Amino acid sequence: MNAPLDYAQDGAIVTLTMNAPEIRNAISGDDMIDALEAACDRLNADMSARVAILTGAGTAFSSGGNVKKMHDGGGLGGGLPAQTRRNYKLGIQRIPLAFDRLEVPVIGAVNGPAIGAGCDLACMCDIRIAAESARFAESFVKLGIIPGDGGAWLLPRVVGYSKACEMAFTGDMLGAAEALACGLVSKVVPDAELMKEARKLAERIAANPPHAVRMTKRLIREGRHVQLGSLLELSAAMQSLAHATADHKEAVAAFIEKRKPEFGGA
Repeated sequence: MNAPLDYAQDGAIVTLTMNAPEIRNAISGDDMIDALEAACDRLNADMSARVAILTGAGTAFSSGGNVKKMHDGGGLGGGLPAQTRRNYKLGIQRIPLAFDRLEVPVIGAVNGPAIGAGCDLACMCDIRIAAESARFAESFVKLGIIPGDGGAWLLPRVVGYSKACEMAFTGDMLGAAEALACGLVSKVVPDAELMKEARKLAERIAANPPHAVRMTKRLIREGRHVQLGSLLELSAAMQSLAHATADHKEAVAAFIEKRKPEFGGA
């Protein structure tokens, strides 16, 4: 049996591939939840990892929940209502919390349908690039349920309140072009070019000082829910750390000497 998530590092770039194409890379099972959480923790702990790319094996990015298990009476909704609450808190809700802790930038390379929790997983990424075959749907309402994985928090911060409401209230599918138009993705490319384009973007990110990149991501994340004064305090504290790094000194020296900098992550 294949591991649910493939973790492959090439230099400073890590590629995470959801590897359950037989269930269209559903993320509601314990094995995938554990694997995604562990990958986030591993990335955070490894300073040699400067950027990650998340994609799916097969023709889908992620179908979200496993609808067949729902039909069979299992999955997250099985048991008493109080147990269902625990299933969500101890299950799929660990994924958005793990991604929120993650300071390494993540590029979502959306290679096909991203449906329900799969759409929300794409929103957990910092940047999204879509293949032309990609499709997106905040489709929980179509199954008579609500976004139990944090989608009601994630989606409006990506596409804005009005578009998030339209997507969540209708459950309608968006094609790649419409996803680009509403800001759900930043680029659409031919299917065959998806990983190449994601890799090119990852290389541009990885070329920068890793401490500065990680702290910049943390500031942007914190800026979504703190007051300006609090963010300025945090920015000042992190800036004092950035000024003390060898990479900062190297960046300034390279600028003055008109040469390409070499960042060692110190």
